[in-house]
Amino acid sequence: MEVSVELVGEGERTVSVADDADYAAVVRELGYSPHEVTVLVDGSPVPEDAPVDADHVRVLRLIAGG
Repeated sequence: MEVSVELVGEGERTVSVADDADYAAVVRELGYSPHEVTVLVDGSPVPEDAPVDADHVRVLRLIAGG
C-alpha cells in the first residue's frame, strides 16, 4: 500500500507499507520512532497501533526541551 505523508515543515513523501500495516510502520518507514511523532488523519491524532486506513496522513514531529 502506498501512503502519501506530509511531514509538517519538511515536505511530502510517499512510503510503501504492507496492506495490514499500522501507523507505527509508516513512521518507521520515514526513519522516525513512533514515540517522536504524532500521526494525524483528517486533523485528528490516531493510535500508532491502529491499522492504516488512509492514503494521506500528516506527521508532526514532537519537540521536547527543558
